[in-house]
Amino acid sequence: MVMWVFGYGSLVWNPGFAYDARLVGFVRDYRRVFYQGSTDHRGTPEFPGRTVTLEHQPGSTCWGVAYKISREQDKQTALEYLEVREKQYDEKVYLDLYTDSSLKIPAVQDMMVYLATTNKEANQNYLGPAPLEEMAKQIYLAKGPTGPNTEYLFKLEDALNKIGVVDQHVQDLANAVRNYADTV
Repeated sequence: MVMWVFGYGSLVWNPGFAYDARLVGFVRDYRRVFYQGSTDHRGTPEFPGRTVTLEHQPGSTCWGVAYKISREQDKQTALEYLEVREKQYDEKVYLDLYTDSSLKIPAVQDMMVYLATTNKEANQNYLGPAPLEEMAKQIYLAKGPTGPNTEYLFKLEDALNKIGVVDQHVQDLANAVRNYADTV
């Protein structure tokens, strides 16, 4: 059986596992938001960075990339890798991927998606919404073992642009970080 994994954050530009096919598409009724704290990649426990998660919002769409993994060994390796990489995301859900907004039938069904919930007991790193300028300052200042939080934001912005997607939340935040950088 084939396994599909949906990337909407760093998996868009850096999956980190072997795959057979890559398909650009979107999930329905979710939007991408920088509400998840990162204390292990783009920040520290003392100063968490911000990474994206999906927030359920009827009528919204979130574009990203789905990866098809066919070989059993590749599936096992990918799952082991993702369980470590995505460990601060407390929920794994299965969603459908669409490639055309006019179609009712998904291109891929039951695609695996990691997301971070608002449940503070299960997800101690959930930061939630904040004013744009506050999030921009936090992203500008945060650095973790994987690198600066700004790198994550700007690579996501660039990766989305390369697949023809403008995500207003990502764009607004990237511009706010650039504006903040100009003032320090």
